[in-house]
Amino acid sequence: MTLIDKLAAIQTKLHAPKNQKNTFGGYNYRSCEDILEAVKPLLDGLVLTITDEVTGVGGRIYVKATARLTDGKDAMTATAFAREAESRKGMDESQITGSTSSYARKYALNGLFLIDDNKDADSQDNSEQGRKAKPQQPAQKPFDLPAALEWVR
Repeated sequence: MTLIDKLAAIQTKLHAPKNQKNTFGGYNYRSCEDILEAVKPLLDGLVLTITDEVTGVGGRIYVKATARLTDGKDAMTATAFAREAESRKGMDESQITGSTSSYARKYALNGLFLIDDNKDADSQDNSEQGRKAKPQQPAQKPFDLPAALEWVR
């Protein structure tokens, strides 16, 4: 069985429910730890590692997390980025970096294991203004590649 076959089997079997509750925002979510707890029993000899790289872009700090699954011969990876907040009430600098790392790691795991977060609170506008009914947007015009290329010339 190839690594891709084993990864496909894990993607099919993996169930990582959103058992965490954000009482302030009123939504459920899953953490990086929840995903790791769910995937470990499915690894069956494969090794999963997650690494972080901190980098600066435009004066802002980003954490690049890479999830890597290997059978010792071949490897599959997925990468995700998260930007550090400049400040966060009640957190010191190391806690901000740790929180950003957890966020990036969660999304690297989501990518590797095809975990769909389309209903995750991260995809919603949870601000006071965003909670109010939004007017429906008109349908977007399809992208016209030939016209765009003509514009570039």
